[in-house]
Amino acid sequence: MRPTYIDNEDKARLAVEAWKSEAADAQVRHLQLAIESLELGRMYYEQKGSEKGAGRMKRCIVLLKQRCDELEK
Repeated sequence: MRPTYIDNEDKARLAVEAWKSEAADAQVRHLQLAIESLELGRMYYEQKGSEKGAGRMKRCIVLLKQRCDELEK
């Protein structure tokens, strides 16, 4: 799958669905990279004082971490 820019919950859900066709270890790798990127985005929004943006990034992170946890069980 080509890289996806995740900036809201809908895109996070779409990415998770798209990655489900790949092997579990590949999914985990995609999820971890996306989570890292979202963490950086969250820090950026926090630094800029945008609680709305930081909250959106955090909700995306939660969705991706849930899927990552499912795969790592």
